[in-house]
Amino acid sequence: MNKIGVIFDLDGVIVDTAKYHFLAWKDLADDLGFEFTETHNELLKGVSRVRSLEILLDIGKVELSDEIKQEYLISKNTHYLEYINKMGSEEILPGVIELLDTLDNLGIKYVLGSASKNAPLILKQVNLIKRFAGIVDGNSVSKAKPDPEVFLIGAKKLNLQPEHCVVFEDAIAGVEAANKANMISIGIGDEQTLHEADFNFNNLTEISSSFIKELMNRKEKKEQRI
Repeated sequence: MNKIGVIFDLDGVIVDTAKYHFLAWKDLADDLGFEFTETHNELLKGVSRVRSLEILLDIGKVELSDEIKQEYLISKNTHYLEYINKMGSEEILPGVIELLDTLDNLGIKYVLGSASKNAPLILKQVNLIKRFAGIVDGNSVSKAKPDPEVFLIGAKKLNLQPEHCVVFEDAIAGVEAANKANMISIGIGDEQTLHEADFNFNNLTEISSSFIKELMNRKEKKEQRI
């Protein structure tokens, strides 16, 4: 049976740090004198820190010099890290541990593919870092999702061709990146929002071992036809 590999996004799939990003960005918006809502925060999902700041400034119709932007990026990250350093394993999302156990039992390796530059710290805080075969984060890539770079590097860490990789994503940009990489995309969250994914689930608790085995069988059958 041909093996598959799995690449997990971090925020919204393994843990929910969006709330901490929101609080940190809101602190920044408050300093700049405009309102930043949770609805606004949805626009920042799956994009880089620099691009997130650009979106936030567009929302507030604020223009800043590149030097001041850098200062705000550092300030935002400092506030965010204050929240992150208080995280524990209780913040792992439902179904994650069970799915990782299933993958381990089936001999399927998995890596992280996240835009977050704090991904290693977060995995360490929630006691999951030793379970992953590799980490691709914001420090490892030059192009943000929806560019497929992060997932293509993940495939290399798994020693697999992209078409043998399965991606779990909760963001539109992430699903698009997985599709561009010719990987199986699994959307976690609202099906209408993530309609371009090959499969959709509300959360990881809905993913059974039989579903993972079916993905493995599908790859085997495809290889036999070639």
